Amino acid sequence: MGWELPLLIGALLALYMAWAIGANDVANAMGTSVGSGALTITGAVLVAGVLEFSGAFLAGGHVTEAVRKGMLDLDIAQQKPQLVLYGMLAALASAGTLLLAATRFGLPVSTTH
Repeated sequence: MGWELPLLIGALLALYMAWAIGANDVANAMGTSVGSGALTITGAVLVAGVLEFSGAFLAGGHVTEAVRKGMLDLDIAQQKPQLVLYGMLAALASAGTLLLAATRFGLPVSTTH
């Protein structure tokens, strides 16, 4: 299998996870601004989108460093890289689905951007 299909699937699952986080957390951050009339819903979506993207872009490297340095056994990753790939894709899919289900049913859940 080439790298194109897993990359596409990974990108789609990352967007799915980002959408699930946004569906759960953006209301907490923007609810008071929209409720008070300081921002319209469109303005809140734009502000949240810019700030969420900026945070991921500017601070995302620290997260990848933490994962790279201590959470993954590099011996396994070198022996069976497809196992790590499938594990990462499964983690994105399951975390996004759990987050959306918890949000839909009003269950308390915490996410980290």
